[in-house]
Amino acid sequence: MPTPSEPLEQLGFLTIGLFDGDDPAPGMESTLRVIELGEQLGFDSAYLRHRHFQTGISSPVAIMAAASQRTRHIAMGTAVTPLAWENPVRLAEDLATVDLLAGGRIHPGVSVGPPMNWEHVRGALYPDTADAEDFSYERVLRFVRHLRGTPASTFAGTRGTEQFSARVEPHSPGLADRVWYGAASRRSAAWAGEQGLNLLTSSVVRPEPADERSDGTWDFAAIQAEQIRAFRADHPAGARARVSQGLVVIPTDSATAAQRATYAAYVEARQPRTARPQGPGLLFAPDLLGTSAEIAEALYAHAGFREVREVVFALPFSFEHDDHVQILSDMATKLGPALGWSPTVGRPAVAAR
Repeated sequence: MPTPSEPLEQLGFLTIGLFDGDDPAPGMESTLRVIELGEQLGFDSAYLRHRHFQTGISSPVAIMAAASQRTRHIAMGTAVTPLAWENPVRLAEDLATVDLLAGGRIHPGVSVGPPMNWEHVRGALYPDTADAEDFSYERVLRFVRHLRGTPASTFAGTRGTEQFSARVEPHSPGLADRVWYGAASRRSAAWAGEQGLNLLTSSVVRPEPADERSDGTWDFAAIQAEQIRAFRADHPAGARARVSQGLVVIPTDSATAAQRATYAAYVEARQPRTARPQGPGLLFAPDLLGTSAEIAEALYAHAGFREVREVVFALPFSFEHDDHVQILSDMATKLGPALGWSPTVGRPAVAAR
């Protein structure tokens, strides 16, 4: 599910918010305009990648705060925020603030593990506590507890003329139920299910050795489907637990000849990495390029897609603003309807079930 007889419920997109390092503002403005366009087209959600020491969004909370004042309905989230870079108390404060400004539309997606390029950034990030920092699942649980309003301070009351709370303020009811975990392995997907979190799957999985087939090939879709089933098997909500699938999807219905050539070259250059696990054991999904009818047919044949009711398709990060406009427009007007989806223009975005 969904199947041709069962409509897709939620259609979202993901962007990295690329900018020019010598002139960042235009790229950030482009990201805000893309989110505005997403709302106008009726998308259910817009997600932001989280990047550090790169020319992509390093502060999605700030971007979502700005976008919250330009939009009214579209949900916004992160896919994902690596918690190793964050203080869970401070992140909870920031996200609760933005969620209240947005009217309850924020969906934090998080992950754990040491920061990327840890050996190079540890001195700047944690100069005094690097060896003591806990980058395990516990960091997620701390973050969720703060969102839920569990006491974080041992003091509550009045000091002089100032009043203090034991919980993180502001508190945004319901935000903790909208936390998503970005899992790449079967183990992490099952853990997210045990914790009652929502699950973000993407175009990257970390397969088990047993997933390699006898002919030496790997089936990304089958591996992803197994991870989703493992998540739901351990989730209190079972089959109703929320899972969002993220693949790179490039519809070409209204693309110009030049755009189609650019897109084809992009997909061809990335294709070799889908043959076998790369680097630290990561397997990448093939990008889906073609007309909306062709992409819909490929998705209905995709074992991972058949396990979900909602998707967050990734925009190719290196494309131009006009390319993103064309792709989003085709997604909303061609691909979405081909999957049975209908736009959400004029009605509130879905929060947690």
